Amino acid sequence: MPLNPPITDWQGKHVWLIGASSGIGRAVAALLHARGALVCVSARQQGLLDDFVQAHPGSQALALDVTDPRTIATAAQRLLERAPLDLVCYCAGHYRPMSADTLELPQLLQHQRVNVEGALHVLAAVVPALLQAARAGRAAHVSLVASVAGWRGLPQSLAYGPTKAALINLAESLFLDLRPKGVGVSLVNPGFVDTPLTAQNQFSMPALITPEQAAAAIVRGWERGHFEVQFPRRFTGVLKLMRCLPYRWYFPLVHRITGL
Repeated sequence: MPLNPPITDWQGKHVWLIGASSGIGRAVAALLHARGALVCVSARQQGLLDDFVQAHPGSQALALDVTDPRTIATAAQRLLERAPLDLVCYCAGHYRPMSADTLELPQLLQHQRVNVEGALHVLAAVVPALLQAARAGRAAHVSLVASVAGWRGLPQSLAYGPTKAALINLAESLFLDLRPKGVGVSLVNPGFVDTPLTAQNQFSMPALITPEQAAAAIVRGWERGHFEVQFPRRFTGVLKLMRCLPYRWYFPLVHRITGL
């Protein structure tokens, strides 16, 4: 039984994707545009956004910095003045591999600002409007892109993992608050996806998939009304099982698997 109302038709749906200049966000925007959605893409790099609009006629670009709540509020107001938003997806992310022996406080804080605070700025700007749309009988949905790195502590994930764990908890709380009021909420937990962020990794990434494969899984999850969209299953299924292990088994197993 789906936890959210399935989205069965994208034609004419107003979708705002924040963090869509490359990687997963851009691939999702391209797929939804192909299915007839009216897509707005946001990120910092205006040039990449303009490239997307040129390649996808009818789409819209609004450049913004997710660490600046004023630019987010302004962008949201512009979009909402045009039409109600049917789906808002926060897929902006910052990632640098980090372990405790190379701890850098500025990088730790930057992860927090982009991955967590940015999501909060977006929610503050759109949730009241989504609730208003739901009260008027219009479907509305908000989705947060976290990561399997947020399920449990991992090596090299000192800065990134805690922020994704925060998003997972945030999405769960949002669902409990918003779904009874008519607003759909979903959580996206990707495994390894071939993006500019994961290109920084110096280790072999198991079950690596393309952004297009990730986008297909995400859109399929929204269409089926899932709360959590996780992929690829051959990888995330193993990690799900590892979440259940007691620490005395989990820590040695992670060291053995990663060699770190």
